[in-house]
Amino acid sequence: MSELKSAGKSFEISKQEVWEAWEKVKRNKGGPGIDGVTIEDFEADLRNNLYKIWNRMSAGSHFPPPVKQRRTRHRQDHIGRGRGVRR
Repeated sequence: MSELKSAGKSFEISKQEVWEAWEKVKRNKGGPGIDGVTIEDFEADLRNNLYKIWNRMSAGSHFPPPVKQRRTRHRQDHIGRGRGVRR
C-alpha cells in the first residue's frame, strides 16, 4: 500500500481508507458476506483482496448486491423497523 492516491481513477478513495475499513471489520469480528468468505479466508490473501476492493471502488466498478428490506420487531417497544437482508 505504498501509493495512497492514484491518478486516473473515477473516485478519490485512498488505500488508507480501505485499510481502516478492513481494521474496523476485523475488530468488530464481521461475519461472512453473501459469498461466504470469512475473515480468516479474506486474511489468507489480504494484500490482494484489499487491492481488488480498492481498485473496483476507485474505478467505479464495485456494485454491492441489492438488499431486501425486512421488517423486524424491536423487543423493547414493539415498533417494527427496517433491516437490510441480502438476496
